[in-house]
Parts: sequence; structure tokens; C-alpha cells
Amino acid sequence: MSRKPKKGYFVRGEFVAEGSELDLQLKAELRGTADASRTDLKRESTELQKLGEALLTLRADLLERIGLSEKLQDALVEANRITNFEGKRRQMQFIGKLMRLLDPETLQSVRDALEDQHRGSAAERLALHQAEQWRDKLIADDEALALWLAAHPRTDVQQLRALVRQARKDNPPDKAAESQGLAPRHGRAYRDIFQLVREHLEHRNDDE
Repeated sequence: MSRKPKKGYFVRGEFVAEGSELDLQLKAELRGTADASRTDLKRESTELQKLGEALLTLRADLLERIGLSEKLQDALVEANRITNFEGKRRQMQFIGKLMRLLDPETLQSVRDALEDQHRGSAAERLALHQAEQWRDKLIADDEALALWLAAHPRTDVQQLRALVRQARKDNPPDKAAESQGLAPRHGRAYRDIFQLVREHLEHRNDDE
């Protein structure tokens, strides 16, 4: 009497019987691969939805440069219009689905545009910080004027000196307020110095 053939399958020329230790091991590996694939897909989906959310903050000129589909652009406009939390959440999920339809080149263009905007924002913050530092130095220290003129010889010296004098008159040192950590109220000259300094810093960066 012939023996009943075992149920199983071949892997790389080797017969694997169902229920065997090797069968259980291979099936476990397959399940692990499937789980990993699902994790990768979820991670990718989350990243694309975050990219879609970031697109809501992108400047119009950078957004136009990417060349998104009209459907996705309309979805972004609608998302900016929606104020209801649940409605916004559903709209962002829809945007995430549309993002998954983009080709790799367009996705890279999205990332590049967001990076360009980030670099621009960082540079602007640095320029503002530098302007604030120069303004405070010019008002606090007479020697700062010579340093400024050496770096920015095109400055209207008389205008800047007049603004510094006026800013000092508007806000004489208040030791009591300083000791209490109270910020003094500043007049127009204080703001005008900042604007003048900022303009010269921007022109110098443009020349470079």
C-alpha cells in the first residue's frame, strides 16, 4: 500500500512539509515581511500628509513653481478656508491621498520648495536680529557709529546721528525700570534707526 503523499511545497528545490518546523519558520518570516511592508506604507503615508500640511504654509511663488495638479491646488485652497476641526482633518486626509498620486520628481520639487522657504525665513530672522543689535549699539555707544560707517560708508551720517540723538532723548536711561526688568517705551526715532539699519544690511546682502 502506497504512502499518502505529504502536503507541502518546494522552496529553492527543497520540499517543505506543511506543519513542519521549517514551514512554520518560513510563514513567520512572510508575516514579518508583510507587517514591515504595512509599516513602511503607513510611514510613507504619514510623511506625505505632513508634506501636504506644509504646502498650506508655502509662499504663492514657490507653490506655483512646483506645478501641482489643479485638483491638489484646489484642495489646498479649500483646506485653508475650512475652520471646522473635523472638516479640516478630513480635508487633510484627502490631500494626503492626492499627494500619494504625485510622481517622485514632483515630490522632490515640493521638498525643495519647502527647504527654500525655510532657508529664506532663517535668513530673514538673522537679518532682523542683526538690525536689532546694531540699533541698540548705536543708541548705547558713540563708538558704534564709527564701526557702522566703516562697514556702511553710504549711510547718511547726519540723518543717523540725528536719529540717535532723538532716540536717546526719547528714552533716557531708567535705572529703576531696568532693575525691575521693565522694557521702556520707545519713540519713532528708535523705530527709524532700526529701519535705516535694516535697509543698509539688505542692500549689502544684495550686493554680495
